[in-house]
Parts: sequence; C-alpha cells; structure tokens
Amino acid sequence: MNPRYLSGFGNSFETEALQDALPVGRNSPQKVNYGLYAEQLSGTPFTAPQSVNKRSWLYRIRPSVRHTARFEKVDRHYIRTAPEREDSELPLGQLRWGPVAIPRESLTFLSGLRTVTVAGDAEALCGMASHLALVTASMTNEHMFDADGELLVVAQSGGLRFCTEFGVIEIVPGEICIIPRGVIFRVELPDGPARAYVCENYGGAFALPDRGPIGANCLANPRDFLTPIAAYEDREVPCALIVKWGGEIFRTRVPHSPLDVVAWHGNYAPYKYDLRRFSPVGAIAFDHPDPSIFTVMTSPSEAPGAANIDFVIFPERWLVGENTFRPPWYHRNIMSEFMGLVYGTYDAKPEGFVPGGMSLHNTMLPHGPDEQAFEAASNSELQPVKLTDTLAFMFETRFRQRVTRYAATLNTLQADYVDCWSGLKKHFDPNRRDPR
Repeated sequence: MNPRYLSGFGNSFETEALQDALPVGRNSPQKVNYGLYAEQLSGTPFTAPQSVNKRSWLYRIRPSVRHTARFEKVDRHYIRTAPEREDSELPLGQLRWGPVAIPRESLTFLSGLRTVTVAGDAEALCGMASHLALVTASMTNEHMFDADGELLVVAQSGGLRFCTEFGVIEIVPGEICIIPRGVIFRVELPDGPARAYVCENYGGAFALPDRGPIGANCLANPRDFLTPIAAYEDREVPCALIVKWGGEIFRTRVPHSPLDVVAWHGNYAPYKYDLRRFSPVGAIAFDHPDPSIFTVMTSPSEAPGAANIDFVIFPERWLVGENTFRPPWYHRNIMSEFMGLVYGTYDAKPEGFVPGGMSLHNTMLPHGPDEQAFEAASNSELQPVKLTDTLAFMFETRFRQRVTRYAATLNTLQADYVDCWSGLKKHFDPNRRDPR
C-alpha cells in the first residue's frame, strides 16, 4: 500500500477505497454496499460538545469484535505506565542521556518500546509517558492498539511506515505521526532499522494551540497536517492483535488482517506532520519570548493554560534580538520537560546533547545554558544569525516525570551532566555598571 493523504487538522473527512462504499445520507444503513459492516470508533464520550466530539464511522470487511481467542496477558517487557513508581538509586537532579544504540536483535515497534518517564495517572486519564522506540524488524501479521492513550511518534533515525485501519502513513526524521487511542496499526521498516521518541498521551487529544495575539497565521498551520486515504487489506491469514490496556499488555488472535476498512468518514483518525513546515515567530527588536511560542500541539487540561502536555519544537530560525541574551535563559518551571534532539546542534547545549540523546528537567529544578553557551551569548556581536540544521523538541507536562528503572540504569546516562554548569563564574562587581 502506498501512502496517500488528505489535508487539514481536525477536519471531518470521508474517503473510500472502492466507489460507493460510503453510505450516502446515513451512517448505519440496513445493508452496506459490498457486504461491509458499519462500525463506529469513538474517541470521546457520545455526549461531548460538538466542538470537541471525536468519532469516525468505519465500513469494514469484518467487525473488529471478531477474534478467535480470549485475550491473554503477556510480558510487558520495558513498557511502564503512570502512576507506577520503580525503586532506583538515581538521586533527584537534572538528567541527560546520550543516544541509546539501536540493538542488533530483532525488535518490532512494540517489543522495542522502552519507557523512560511516566507522569500523572493513566487511570484518571491525565499525564503521559515518554518512550524510546528501537526498531529493527517490521511487524509481520502482528497488530496493536493502545487503549491507555494516543501515541505521538517523533522519527529520529530511519523511517517508519504505519499501516493503520484508516490507511498508510510514512514518516522520516523531521516528521511525526499521531495514532489516536484505540486505532489498530502495524509498523513496518521501509528502509532499515529506526529509532524514534514516543509520547503516550493519557489525557485529552492533541489539538492546535490558540494563537491569541499572533492571530490567524504562523506556528503549525492546519493545512499541513495529513490524514491517510482509505486503503484496506483483504488477507485471510492468522494475525496477532496486541492491546495495551491499564498498563498491561494483552494478546488475542484474529483469523484475518484487522486492517480491512474499505471506507471511512469522521474526524477521529491518525495523521502526520512535517515539523519543517512549522512557521516560528519571535522577537524582532529585543527580549526573549517564552518557549510556548514554539508549541506545535497541546493536550489541554481542565485548568486553562496548564497543559496536560505541550509538544514544543526548536527548529531552524533567525535570531535578531538586540541587547538580548538569545539562548534559553536560566529558569525554574512548574512544568517538567523531557527533551530530545532529532538532528543538528542545540544552541543552549552545544556539547554533550547530541542527536538521539535526551534530557529531563523536572518540576522546579533549575536549568539553562552551559558555561560555553553563556559566555558565547553574553560576549558575541549581536548580528542577525540563522540557526540551521537543528531540530529539538520537548514533551512538557504539568506533572512530575518519574524516571523508570530502565532509564535510571542506562549506560548512556551522563553522570557528569550537572558539571556543565560548574564553570559558571561570578561576574558581580558592585562598582561596575555595564553600559545600556
């Protein structure tokens, strides 16, 4: 199946792989063309306000309830779910890891998931988990869905193909894929092993942030989000279906491919986005805006302005501020920040933070530029400069992020990370005033 897409974020789409497979004027007619079954997939309660109501109607060869075995619990390996806490000797502090090498062993997207942090409570439908996906093998006759949350996948090394009930999505480094809660999919490798960051969102579905005074344009524009066109599999072959539910992993058997949706319509579907299409805004005279201006998508909470998750990126952009400290300033934050680097160099950490690596700055723990970045930014001539070949991101949440035992014992954990600030010098002199 070759991927084909529809454009727009949050739209109600309709798409069919066979002409007239979509019923006209009714969602569930007595009989559907081609002998298809009608099935609704709801991402919100039936009575959710229309502005946030998410559901799609699927017209499929067999209903998804048809499986030939009871669900059985299987080993969850390295997957963890909040509010789970694991004992470790890792003390509180700012944390940074180097890249985790892609293993040589055979690992699918599911068996290659490694949970790094958990936050909030999946049972209460709030919070998140951050994972690494180390993938060396395609899923063959194996499919899965996540009942605990939606998955935001950030490709970092190598490409990934998501064969879903709704169609096919392919991503490469610099692109993301979002798989909503409950959507069945299979992950294939189009061109060799891959590594990705994954945010599992237990709370409200990701949405575009309100732009406020920015107005109608810039940041992430809806037209750049792509949803797949219907593409079905009619394969009579035994398949495994794996479900993540309540922090546990369950498996059942299906006598056919579950990706057998011939047509669908609605607004609850997977989609992709090219992060290089993000249109950044910034200060064009002086001062340093908050990093919230780089928010691509947000998972809202019941408290206005306090996101369940913000997905934030730091892409290529111009820096032009006069008499301004241009890198991220030193700060402490009620939000906790899991950060990764897709490619290039991050301006606040030119050394030690490398592509495929990650860092965690938890609630109220101070962080900011290392000594090298501070000295360079404080003393360089402030001419306009363009940051190129760079793409970093944050999974930022209002909840504390608890580090898993797996992440706490990684050999790529940089025990000396805190030393990057040890060389910051005292510049205070009560008898000296810098010119304004």
